[in-house]
Amino acid sequence: MEFTDLYINGTWVPGADKERFDVINPATEQVLASVASAGIADADAALDAAEKAMADWAARTPRQRSEVLRKAWELMTARLDEFAHMITLENGKAGTDAKGEATYAAEFFRWFAEEAVRADGLITHAPASGARIMVQHKPAGLAVLVTPWNYPAAMGTRKIAPALAAGCGVIIKPASETPLTMLALMPLLEEAGVPPGLVNVLPSKKTGALVDHMLHDPRVRVVSFTGSTGVGRKLLKSAADQVLKPAMELGGNAPVVVFEDADMDTAIEGTMLAKMRNLGEACTAANRIYVHEDIAEAFTQRLTEKMSALKVGDGTDPSVDVGPLVNAQTREKVAEFVADAVAKGARIECGGTTPEGTGYYYPPTVLSNVPETADCVHDEIFGPVAAIQTFADQEEVIRRANATEYGLVAYVFSGDMKRALQVCERLDYGMVGLNRGLVSDPAAPFGGTKQSGLGREGGHEGMLEFMETQYISASW
Repeated sequence: MEFTDLYINGTWVPGADKERFDVINPATEQVLASVASAGIADADAALDAAEKAMADWAARTPRQRSEVLRKAWELMTARLDEFAHMITLENGKAGTDAKGEATYAAEFFRWFAEEAVRADGLITHAPASGARIMVQHKPAGLAVLVTPWNYPAAMGTRKIAPALAAGCGVIIKPASETPLTMLALMPLLEEAGVPPGLVNVLPSKKTGALVDHMLHDPRVRVVSFTGSTGVGRKLLKSAADQVLKPAMELGGNAPVVVFEDADMDTAIEGTMLAKMRNLGEACTAANRIYVHEDIAEAFTQRLTEKMSALKVGDGTDPSVDVGPLVNAQTREKVAEFVADAVAKGARIECGGTTPEGTGYYYPPTVLSNVPETADCVHDEIFGPVAAIQTFADQEEVIRRANATEYGLVAYVFSGDMKRALQVCERLDYGMVGLNRGLVSDPAAPFGGTKQSGLGREGGHEGMLEFMETQYISASW
């Protein structure tokens, strides 16, 4: 691997502590690369570089920032296969899934290239005082970005692009399981015209101490995190000390509601997409599948056929549909969820057995008759397990779907649009897929309610997370 050091101020450096850690290929369990591990001194160097670079970047016109982002989209789009291959190597996802992520990741550069010139303000006449109210949006300041392992490219670009569009400098801390994709992106950003120091990448095995140190630096004004709710709570406590702007995209427990009048083909395809995109290792993955009792048998049979037909193997093989999970711990957790559900009365329709041999593989699995007491109903499975339950009544299923501390995304399948929209409005979730198994889109505000996070990524809102609103009162 070519890029394995820290990226600070446009330069590749081994890090002040000269420490390194291994990145493992989950398909082969072999070491892919040894990567530099950042320490406190490296964080300070990155903050110094970002502060200096941001002064010039924020002063550029919106169009100038826009053109750099547009160039980044063009360059990444030309190299999608290269990035997809890197994603597969370090994350494990199958080639088609990795290509989909690379395409999605690149699109954030194009979308925020367009949004960079649309930080619209306001001038109005105060009704009571007669003064003019002038409102504008300004770059918030330095941003610390912390990304997860499940989308090595997209979770980075979804934060970097709006931050640059807003005029901010950033330090990104990628997950230690998958830092290579984000490091490989840096030469592309250089080529696109991103100035040295504006984007810095700090892989590290000392994540907690490193991020906490940066969040207590007075120059940092925004923290953007994607990951578990537990870690998000800790970061929010650190952010509170400096009253930072938090953008938190946290855990999920997504329900899929399939009504008796749903088009079966649409429901099956949508459920497969919601469940098996990225092998179920996504906060948006279908976690609880509620199917009306009148169609539950037919739905389960069709879903089982689809899941059973998926080919499992190394994602570098183009014929493979499903790659390995990211590490041994994730696979063990998935296996424990299945064992717990079966012990409490669930039936295995397909899969359900950890294969022997090399690689962190777990087969696509369908469970029927899953009881409410099963652990997988209350926690993210984060794996290729479809847990099916039945329901008889609309009010009942809305109550069950909402009975979680999470509120990221839900999915509804129905042929009655009036009923479907009524149900969508009553679901306590930040996003709902209506007769669709995919909600992620750079042009849409991505985020949840309750314990699933704060703020939004993507859409127009995504750039505003990195901006402060300034109001000027004037008379003329």
